[in-house]
Amino acid sequence: MNPIALPDLRSSEHHGLVIIEGIMGSGKSTTMRLVAKALEDAGRPALAVHERADPHPVRATDELQHWFEPWRESTAEQLGRRALSRWRSFVEEVQLGVAVPVLDGQLFHGDLTNLFLMEASFDEIATYCRSLTQLIGPLQPLVVYLRQESVERAVRTVCAERGEAWVKYQVDWKLKGPYAVRRNLVGLEGLIALYQDYRLMTDALFERLTLDKVVIENSERDWARYNQQVLERLGLDGVPSAS
Repeated sequence: MNPIALPDLRSSEHHGLVIIEGIMGSGKSTTMRLVAKALEDAGRPALAVHERADPHPVRATDELQHWFEPWRESTAEQLGRRALSRWRSFVEEVQLGVAVPVLDGQLFHGDLTNLFLMEASFDEIATYCRSLTQLIGPLQPLVVYLRQESVERAVRTVCAERGEAWVKYQVDWKLKGPYAVRRNLVGLEGLIALYQDYRLMTDALFERLTLDKVVIENSERDWARYNQQVLERLGLDGVPSAS
């Protein structure tokens, strides 16, 4: 099947959805808030959707009793179908409204991450991503991919910033999944290895995306410059102060 050819649109007036992607601690939430505020300041109603929003408009694991460990009650195929159904309803609602949703992850981060943790194959995940791309295509989304050259450095940095309790939370959650268990990934080193594999996957998925997209290499944490790059891609003037 040939990829869908979408116009190369560069103005926020054409984007009906903005998705901020990247690994944990890459700046997704901060960038999501920045974009939503810039859209509002430009006179475009925006809806900032944090990854912890409850209820979340597209996260399918919210429907599960063991949402923290979806592999306990769902196959990857079942979860993928649930997720696509929620996205379909979300797109229909957005088309009826005027606000531009700005999502903290959920294209790669979110249910797709769970498919990865559940050890779905790359082909299965790529098929899911392609189906999702087709669903959201009518909204003319922009995907902002926050990327760091060294995954290990990025993970160690965010873990040092957020402390031992947060690291334990991440390890106890993500290394219980089938992907980590089968590979004997444990502790912080296991978490780093998990994210190195995850980033290889998301790099490949991002390369295949047929949507308007931009990658921001933010390893040096020069937030004012990165913010400028994102807002310029959206055709928005002015850069709020970096937080």
